[in-house]
Amino acid sequence: MENKLTFHINNMAYTINVEESLKKEMTRYLPTDKNVDTKELLAAFIRISQEFTQFKEDLEIISDKIPKI
Repeated sequence: MENKLTFHINNMAYTINVEESLKKEMTRYLPTDKNVDTKELLAAFIRISQEFTQFKEDLEIISDKIPKI
């Protein structure tokens, strides 16, 4: 099921459709109940990028441990 999320960034509303499974992740660092400025948007992007980079590194370590065929 898709959900509509509306983010208010610099006093402009942006509505997007997301899957239910992504809704929690999308709103973890960007609230839907208040206006955020560009600085807060950039900070949220950096946090997610850091998490992704760490996840990617962890996945590579695990992948390297799997025997090659």
